Amino acid sequence: MATMQLSGLASGLDWKSLVDQLMDIERAPIDRIEREQLVNTQQSNALKDLNTRLATLQTASTTLSDQSLFSGRTAASGTTGSTWNLAATSGTAAGSYAFNVTQLATKARREGAADITSGLNTTADVSGLTLATLRTASIPTAGTFTINGTAVTVATTDSLDTVFAAIATATGNDVTASYDPLTDRITLDSATDAEIVLGAANDTSNLLAVLKLANNGTGTLTSHGTLGSARTNSTFATAGLRTAITAVDGTGAGSFTLNGVNVAYNVNTDSISTVVKRINASGAGVTASYDAVNDRMTLANNTTGDLGMTVSESAGGLLGALGLTSGHTVVRGENAEFSVNNGGTIISTSNTLDATAHGITGLTVTADSTTAETITVGADTAKMKEKIDAFITAFNAVGLFIDEKTRVTSTNGKVTTNVLTNNREVQAWQRDLRSLGFSAIAGLGAVDRLDDLGIVTDRDGRLSVGDTTKLEAALTDSAADVEAFFTTATTGFAAKFKTRVTAMIDSGDGVQERLAATNSTLDRQIADLERRLVQQRELLTSGFIAMESAQSQIQQQSSAIANAFGTSSS
Repeated sequence: MATMQLSGLASGLDWKSLVDQLMDIERAPIDRIEREQLVNTQQSNALKDLNTRLATLQTASTTLSDQSLFSGRTAASGTTGSTWNLAATSGTAAGSYAFNVTQLATKARREGAADITSGLNTTADVSGLTLATLRTASIPTAGTFTINGTAVTVATTDSLDTVFAAIATATGNDVTASYDPLTDRITLDSATDAEIVLGAANDTSNLLAVLKLANNGTGTLTSHGTLGSARTNSTFATAGLRTAITAVDGTGAGSFTLNGVNVAYNVNTDSISTVVKRINASGAGVTASYDAVNDRMTLANNTTGDLGMTVSESAGGLLGALGLTSGHTVVRGENAEFSVNNGGTIISTSNTLDATAHGITGLTVTADSTTAETITVGADTAKMKEKIDAFITAFNAVGLFIDEKTRVTSTNGKVTTNVLTNNREVQAWQRDLRSLGFSAIAGLGAVDRLDDLGIVTDRDGRLSVGDTTKLEAALTDSAADVEAFFTTATTGFAAKFKTRVTAMIDSGDGVQERLAATNSTLDRQIADLERRLVQQRELLTSGFIAMESAQSQIQQQSSAIANAFGTSSS
């Protein structure tokens, strides 16, 4: 338990305050060391910030050393609103190229026979067909549809026969509906031969569209197409195909080849959807699709051009049932036809016309219309200027930071320094950078200094593009000289900058390490001094406490003696 100490009870001396004052005096070396640490930390942080800006400058100068930057090309069409896709790689010969596309490449395809699926029913009795199970191109929805101004309400659980009865009831038995299994169509007939009017803006069921019924201004309406459609997610055995699939083994397995690639299927487990996916992923280079409206399968080459498509299977196979081996239509693909600079006709299987087609290295033209357009290839000056601007920004950021951190100001006779004012090395970096920025590079062409690019400096050493016309002209007309100025190995502008800035960064890192080591040493010195101060405080406190005890004893003895002598004399 701590003991309360009250100084001066015996001596009348406030020795506790005196100890505090003595300790404050003894602490002066620690305060000096802490101030030194603070300065070191501030310098280290400033150098760290400077190195960050130097790293940005290093990156910007490295970018300027990339040869592809100055050999980069752009391609543009002279046709307003052109939809052609253009690209030019580095080194593409600059100039104008007149392309005249007279024919676009198309894909070869095999369109299967229509109506490959049987009708909705084999008889006119549709009492067993519910809306939910109809094999139609789209799924009927519950709700209302209008006939002759009267709403008819249907549910997906209703049969077609129930719907027909509802139509008759809604029209007072004027309109009757029937299904013809031979044509796979539904007919609405007016007993009075009055015009039948279908639909209203507020109908909520799509049944009229599903049954392909539309107004024609007469008293008799018939579906404008067959109604039966394949169940694409049902197995082939239950999909409703008109033609049976017989070229399978006892398990229902069969196969066919498409462009020499074998595709297997099983009528008991596979559906149109699964076989379509299998074809598309097979590597045959063909895309399969099913058109529910026309009840038709289509195979199309993945690539354009007059290319063949071969199919093969045994009689009674799946392709035959899908109408792709008989009753089908073969549409040959077409090659693209074009000319360049009024030359002869060139043939290409693709609408993407690259050097293999037209012979112009690096230029790619993807045409999507049969038009004549002039393509201009030129230097990518926008990208060049973007990277030059980035360098200027990074250069100026370093200069501004060094100026700020080394600045000395005087106000009313009071001189104020900054954190790096006494750092001669950093001030030398500023001079080096300015020297590098404006000195000429010997042995180059028409461009051997930044001034040749219209880049100027102000009195504070900041860079800027003073003459944009001069810069544009140099990048456009003297791209090779600009490239040599920036990219020449070792002696080029970018190489020299990178080398010097790298040395600055390394030096800044070294100084930061030394300052950190110095502060660690100072931490140990502070710890040692703090221990000594604690010992001194304890010694002083013990001495003053002993003094108070001695004085207290003396006072007690003196009082006792005085009392004793006083009693004897009386």
